[in-house]
Amino acid sequence: MVAVTPRTIRREANAKINVFLRVLGDREDGYHEVQSLVLPISLADRVNVSAGSRLRVKVNDEASRSGDVSFGGLNLALVAALAVADRCPDAGGALIEIDKRIPVAAGLGGGSADAAATLDAVNELWGCGLQADELAELGERIGSDVPAMLARTPVLVTGRGERLEPVEVPPFDWVLVRCPFGVRSPDAYRWWDEMGGHAAAGHVSSDPARVLAAAGTGDAEALGPLLFNDLEAPVVARHPQVFEAKKELLAAGAFGSVMSGSGSSVVGLARDAAHAAEIARGITDAVAVVGPPRGKG
Repeated sequence: MVAVTPRTIRREANAKINVFLRVLGDREDGYHEVQSLVLPISLADRVNVSAGSRLRVKVNDEASRSGDVSFGGLNLALVAALAVADRCPDAGGALIEIDKRIPVAAGLGGGSADAAATLDAVNELWGCGLQADELAELGERIGSDVPAMLARTPVLVTGRGERLEPVEVPPFDWVLVRCPFGVRSPDAYRWWDEMGGHAAAGHVSSDPARVLAAAGTGDAEALGPLLFNDLEAPVVARHPQVFEAKKELLAAGAFGSVMSGSGSSVVGLARDAAHAAEIARGITDAVAVVGPPRGKG
């Protein structure tokens, strides 16, 4: 008798960066209205999904120096699998194995990326036949960043993150600095509220339209000075290391620097891959990445 090798569905779960993040105000549902240009980057977790007798998640952590793979709450990959199972009569068990490379609570969307990859993978594994719009609907219920991570392409996000508009952005080379602490998204937005909302941002004159136009041209030198994040000031007030990382990137030659998402990671924009590698060599916990990942479409 020939042994049957269990089928494994493999997905790359790419991290994201926010080229700009504008916070527009509170919403009645408790979230905040935002506008942001979100780019997937080459840093990625790897998600392997195979059939099993029950539904479980195993995380192999390579990203966290502390070994902490969860920053509180239920694993979003498990939430994603349960959401698909609820819609799929043929759903069964599954082992979801995640090789973590994206730092936790770093503003890079790691948990959301894992959830997006899991939605797609278990849909295929179980033969559910859910379409892209159905997966996006499930993703929206799981987390604000999940729809953008499902898109796997540059998108302009609005609402609380659930409304997406595709944007043509060529690959840029970035240097990513990972701070040795995490920031929970709810904390960052609460600090924004406590500092007076728009008064805390320090970017009243920033124009998202100019950022989008510069990003579309592929001109890193023009884009660099336009990067902004309204959550940066309230996070820096509590974690000055974020500001120090920005200064270090700029001193090393980055065209611009900005905190990604709710932090704590900081990115610097480089001219090209060689320039990014040169900047990263001189900074602790820095790595060169590409966004959007080349060859991903």
